[in-house]
Amino acid sequence: MKLAPFYRSFLWILFLLSSFSGIAQQPIAPLAGKVICLDPGHGGTADTDQYRVGLAGEREEWINLRVGLVLKRLLEKAGATVLMTRESDLLVSLADRAEMAVANKADMFVSIHHNATADRSVNFPIVYFHGSAEENLAGVRLAKLIGDSFVASMFKGQSELSVVSDFAIFPNSGAGVLRGTYGIPAVVAEASFFSDPKEEKRLRRRSYNQKEAKAYFEAISAFFSHSADLPILEKKQPLTLTPFLVFQEAERMSPEAKNWHGNFMEGKKIVDDQSIELFDKALDLLTLSVKSFPDSPVAGVAHDYRARVLEALGKEADAEQERRRRRHFYPQW
Repeated sequence: MKLAPFYRSFLWILFLLSSFSGIAQQPIAPLAGKVICLDPGHGGTADTDQYRVGLAGEREEWINLRVGLVLKRLLEKAGATVLMTRESDLLVSLADRAEMAVANKADMFVSIHHNATADRSVNFPIVYFHGSAEENLAGVRLAKLIGDSFVASMFKGQSELSVVSDFAIFPNSGAGVLRGTYGIPAVVAEASFFSDPKEEKRLRRRSYNQKEAKAYFEAISAFFSHSADLPILEKKQPLTLTPFLVFQEAERMSPEAKNWHGNFMEGKKIVDDQSIELFDKALDLLTLSVKSFPDSPVAGVAHDYRARVLEALGKEADAEQERRRRRHFYPQW
């Protein structure tokens, strides 16, 4: 049956309107045209570095690179331009890594890492931003998105998460690659701990590397969809705080450092019980916990307790330092 000319025209107009409406409703790809610098951490040091290796022999720099290469493909498929600081097991200086992002006017810098500690039962994500949480708003938001994505994907929602300033672990100046890229939304992300034997086994699997890369991809997409306009202010606050010196690499693998959580719990109990006569001991325990594991999930709370103890001991200026350290280096949600 033939349709009347008027009816045919009416249907055609409806089709065009619905087509244009559909086009208008299509989301603009958040990654199209973005320049993203991926930095697979370390590399080229297998003969000289015996710290970044698991019990079964898997090296951190190998895992970092596998994840980075998968993430590169995902980002490019979504329309981003991806810069890689390395694409093989190559040693690249921290300064050169940061300079690549700055020279190419990158919209984001993501340094891909995996972690290790003396306590082999520890396994959770840590993501670092540079400087102060109250100044580097974009960095904090990117760190939280990536950390939450790790927890949801790699840990099935069952994990603690640390989002922490790099000044917590490098108290004099922060991490080199983040210091060198300040002004660009940037993070150093430690997705999990290869020092945990079960996690090391998972990290050797390509499918697990792909899962991690997808977690990064989803967080990066979410950042450019909703948070790309957050500011990064001039860095001032970290330089006003007295550096809190902490254990570095090999020191954090010592038996003393392994009891970071036990020391925290014992110190916390003394304060909670208001055992004033033991407050000097509590301060020592809480301080040792933070020095041993300054980026642990309880480190920020330990600084809160340290501030309470210092205030009770009549050291108000020191207590205020710790309250400010907590606020700037350990963001709360």
